[in-house]
Amino acid sequence: MSAARSSRGREFGLERRMSRSATAWLLLVMAMLLAAAVAGADPASASASASASGSATATATASAAVTAPAYRSGLTPLPGDQKVPTRLLPPGSFDDDPGPSDVIFPSQDLTLRFNHKLHVQGLHQGCTSCHAGAATSNSASDEIVPKGVACDRCHRSDHSDLHAVKAGPDESGRCAYCHVGYKDGDGNRVADFVIPRPNMVFSHQKHAVRNIGCPQCHGAVQELELATRDQMPRMRGCFRCHQMPDALSRGDAKAACDTCHVRAPASQGGVIRSVFASGKLLPPRWLHNAEHGPDFVERHKTVAGADSQFCANCHKEDFCTDCHDGRVRPRQVHPNDYLSMHPVEARMEMQRCQSCHREQSFCVTCHLRAGVGESSPAAVKSAARFHPPQAIWSSPVRGPGHHAFEAQRNLSACVSCHVERDCVACHGGAGIGAGFDIHPAGFVSGCGMQLRRNPRPCLVCHQPGDAALSQCR
Repeated sequence: MSAARSSRGREFGLERRMSRSATAWLLLVMAMLLAAAVAGADPASASASASASGSATATATASAAVTAPAYRSGLTPLPGDQKVPTRLLPPGSFDDDPGPSDVIFPSQDLTLRFNHKLHVQGLHQGCTSCHAGAATSNSASDEIVPKGVACDRCHRSDHSDLHAVKAGPDESGRCAYCHVGYKDGDGNRVADFVIPRPNMVFSHQKHAVRNIGCPQCHGAVQELELATRDQMPRMRGCFRCHQMPDALSRGDAKAACDTCHVRAPASQGGVIRSVFASGKLLPPRWLHNAEHGPDFVERHKTVAGADSQFCANCHKEDFCTDCHDGRVRPRQVHPNDYLSMHPVEARMEMQRCQSCHREQSFCVTCHLRAGVGESSPAAVKSAARFHPPQAIWSSPVRGPGHHAFEAQRNLSACVSCHVERDCVACHGGAGIGAGFDIHPAGFVSGCGMQLRRNPRPCLVCHQPGDAALSQCR
């Protein structure tokens, strides 16, 4: 009897120990599931929570998961803040893409945790389930981001009164589950969620009625967790459709700039508005090679010459004439040695000086101040003469600074101010060089080539029928 009772007692003790073990195991599984739910169905989070609780009781693990949640999913586009591959970005993106225009889409402040991939692929929610206004929006200023009340039907929270928001009954309905940085005791105070109005003209409705899906502008959002401004459209992607001239578009996908860009008021010229609080709107390099970089002052003539109307979208005519009529006078117009060479171009009229300069107020006054003008004051001529003194420059005996050597070394500098008759006045007339033969020794042997190359210097002294020229012909 005693042996039978002892046997039953051992069996009962074994069953009781097995029951306690099963209960503990059940609690551990529940803790793992709860940890996974808290981490936004992130398997890595659930595994980490289960591993951390391996040496503690199941009850303690569950309590820690509730009081100190560690959310990891929905905080960045991809887990671990991985770089988003080009194939998931909006059309028109490329490798090392700098993102959408900072001016068109100003910086955002995303303070919500959200997992698009979980909602779309896991919960089978369509884009319009949350962004209900996208199909009917006709303005870029419309708020497409869902309000808190759109989340209430699933998370069982209550955002009907933003001054008295009520949390849901389970973990997914708590404020800290979605609002980044929220702590117990903050009440209804959450960090501001800011998506500034895009500086563009856009109608979601016009695109929706043409069966243009969300990925055609925003990329593969369904493959990402948190969607950032990096998923905003790229202008290169827009040009896949918007390539038709206005005359051929018949109302569809026009290529005119003001189809998407904001136009300034008529009082400001009616051009495309290019200055915003977020910065100055400038064209990219791929758009007609019109990037306004440091070298554009040299390249802009080619861009403007190819399509002046393209420039006129943003610039009025007076923007061009301010430089080309001399009000701004950029230094890059003339080369560095232009001071000595400008008389040559002035005489040849390669470019009209009057396009930028006024003769009486700019040219004449400069010549008078430099002492090279006929009407320059005598004191200026003696104190600020262009050439060295006569004893060095023109009187014999020739020295290293004599004008003959200077002319042989760089005749272009001489002819920038002087013509042939200036030379003849001294060397062939009654001047100080009268009787001096201007031709070097042995000139006759090569005078024919000189005459054929440029007869004008010869005709300064010789008549066309002069016998002296016959030996050169």
